[in-house]
Amino acid sequence: MTVYRRQLIKAMLATGGMAVAPRAVSAASPIRIGTPGRLNLMTDVAGLKIGLADDPGAYTGVTVILPDQRAACAVDVRGGGPGTRETDALSAGNLVRSVDAIVLSGGSVYGLATADGVASWLGAQGRGFSLIPKKGVPPSPIVPTAVLYDLANGGDKQWGTNPPYRRLGEQAVRHAKAGPFALGTAGGGYGAGAGSLKGGLGSASFQTGDGMTVGALVCVNSLGSVVVPGTRNFWAGPLEIDNEFGGLGASSRSVYGEDWGEAKLNPGARANTTIACIAVDVRLDADELKRVAMMAQDGLARAIRPIHSPFDGDVVFALSTAQKEIPGQNRELVIARLGSVAADTLARAVARGVYAATLPHHRAGRTWHDLPA
Repeated sequence: MTVYRRQLIKAMLATGGMAVAPRAVSAASPIRIGTPGRLNLMTDVAGLKIGLADDPGAYTGVTVILPDQRAACAVDVRGGGPGTRETDALSAGNLVRSVDAIVLSGGSVYGLATADGVASWLGAQGRGFSLIPKKGVPPSPIVPTAVLYDLANGGDKQWGTNPPYRRLGEQAVRHAKAGPFALGTAGGGYGAGAGSLKGGLGSASFQTGDGMTVGALVCVNSLGSVVVPGTRNFWAGPLEIDNEFGGLGASSRSVYGEDWGEAKLNPGARANTTIACIAVDVRLDADELKRVAMMAQDGLARAIRPIHSPFDGDVVFALSTAQKEIPGQNRELVIARLGSVAADTLARAVARGVYAATLPHHRAGRTWHDLPA
């Protein structure tokens, strides 16, 4: 069935959408099924930089996703307690549906100020939206932001009227770079918790057989658990590639009813939240990216149980760096493929973030590696 599906996709691309019966496949004619990118990180998507900053004392941090040029973008919000900024600008029918940067931050409502630092730095570089550019009038950088709740994680939040987030935002965007970046206890996932385990920053990528690249980045701070109850197996185990988060694969355990395993047992309003971004290198418009973001949310459902609760503020952005055109003629089919790949890649990123997470010095808690074998 898997081989048939892959051939069907190839046939539909070649025939403009009409399904034709696939030819028999032999071992001498392998199907190009795709692989993770070179780094298995969002920065495998050409035209993107990632910036991270954290404050160990406050036990919090921020992540900035910085496209080289303004990028078409969409957002899908599923959690019951979201904290966001400028997401309305991405809605259909509005003037500006492209972004200069995306921010994923700790700090709950205080973390929304991260975008102030990012926008100030971008504006100083002359980057931003200008309806009619005019000397002496600064552009308006568009920096949609989503935040997670890490205020009660034991860090020093006695910052009075000077929370660190504006400073952290400018620090992260100023040092944003292409190439490798840290996973786990880093950036917006620095102070996060995934159920009862240490959460963190995760990322993964996938390159399709016909040359499209999808990258995912996520800050995992969920109410729900990322592992099957009573095991160390990640819910995302069936999607694991090359032992990227421990090599345990899928669990054979049956799970019933409301056995949530390592979920947080005493959730509080806005005390959780998983926030993420999907990036693709093919040229998509904002409406097409909206569908990719919606489909990508299923990746969170494949990796976290439960998800999208009243106590989570789950948000997924999707952006395009427009480095290449969509292959083939059936655009709708390609959107479906990208959304499916995005969901799987996001699920892998969730597991990778928790797998890489460590406890900073003098911080209490458990990591995935503390679970009994």
